[in-house]
Amino acid sequence: QKSWSLEECIKYAWDNNLIVKQKEISVYQSKNNVLQSKMDYIPSVNASLSHSMNWGRSVNMQDLEIIENKLSQSTSASLNASIDIFEGLKKTNTVKSKKVLEEMSELEVTRIKNQLSLQISKGYLEVMLAKEILQTAKQNLVSIEEQVARTGKLVDAGSVAYSSLLEMKSQLAAERVQVVSAQNQVRSALLNLKQLLDLSNDTNFEIETPDLGIMISEFHGESVDNLYTRSKDLPEIKSASLNFRNSQLLLSIAKGSSYPSISFSAGYGTYYSDQREELIMDQFNDNRNPSVTFGLRIPIFNNWQTNTSIKNARLGVRSAEIDVRTAEQTLYKEIQQANNDALAYFEKYKAGIDNVKSMEESFRYVQQKFEIGILNATDYTVAKTNLFKAMSELSQAKYQFVFQLKVLDYYKGLPITL
Repeated sequence: QKSWSLEECIKYAWDNNLIVKQKEISVYQSKNNVLQSKMDYIPSVNASLSHSMNWGRSVNMQDLEIIENKLSQSTSASLNASIDIFEGLKKTNTVKSKKVLEEMSELEVTRIKNQLSLQISKGYLEVMLAKEILQTAKQNLVSIEEQVARTGKLVDAGSVAYSSLLEMKSQLAAERVQVVSAQNQVRSALLNLKQLLDLSNDTNFEIETPDLGIMISEFHGESVDNLYTRSKDLPEIKSASLNFRNSQLLLSIAKGSSYPSISFSAGYGTYYSDQREELIMDQFNDNRNPSVTFGLRIPIFNNWQTNTSIKNARLGVRSAEIDVRTAEQTLYKEIQQANNDALAYFEKYKAGIDNVKSMEESFRYVQQKFEIGILNATDYTVAKTNLFKAMSELSQAKYQFVFQLKVLDYYKGLPITL
């Protein structure tokens, strides 16, 4: 069974997560929209071909002769091309807007991947924490089993009361329950991580457990302002800035509708009728009708729609500008909180180390007194329980601190690794 590293878990999620795949489709759609906006510069070309048959009264369009109750047939063909020469730079700004939207869709993929990285890192560390607590619970169980055996010998020797043995056996049962609970927590944490990776339930899954001790050193906090400066390239900020840029382009597009537009079109048509004796190709040649047209469209009044669009676009610019400031404020507060949490968990971790050392020393003293019959089993059990609690709290503080370090790495723009 292969053990997965954190980096492998993150890579697998990036490659297989359905939300990421959905967002990647949006990127391709945005690319198609960019291409389409560029193709709008190319003239549109249309061809038509029609054939008609009439049995009643009709008019021969060749010589305007009226045809009475006789089958007449005619064929016409045409080719037309048109292009906008000037339209208030709407096409130019539309291309720019579509490119901005494409970049925003790519940033959205990156944002989802970043979220996945943090979620998986947290889930990965929760598995490691559960395993460490399980290991502590197993060690405690072995210790209690040994103590039950020693207590039994002391009872046989008359050094301690039989009630002490009963209390130790009760503690042994409690420790076994604690081990089962810890095992269940490991399974639950592994299941949560598998679900984050979208792995099937029957997949054999295990993770590597690197030594986190080498990652933990003296920590005095990071400079929030430096972290904020380094985090300006995060998708949340860049996307808000691009949205502001796009709102400006949408305003320019709306203003473009108020300008006159110039268009050009060219066409070629021809006609054939069976009411004339000439051959088809001769008629097509004689009836050809090329044309060239220049058009000027001047907007005067369109029920205030253009003015309303321009006003709404201006409001969109103001709203997008506020969104940028909101995103920056939110990011700054998140960095402040992450840095504060890291400091708090580090202090808790250091205090936990001192607490465990104190509890271990206290327990050794209690154990010695219990083994010589000075202390009862209840006091021994309380001391053992307090030691296990202190060791569990130390483990939790350690993994919480390590996770906050990963969060700070994220704000620094560093890859998340263990």
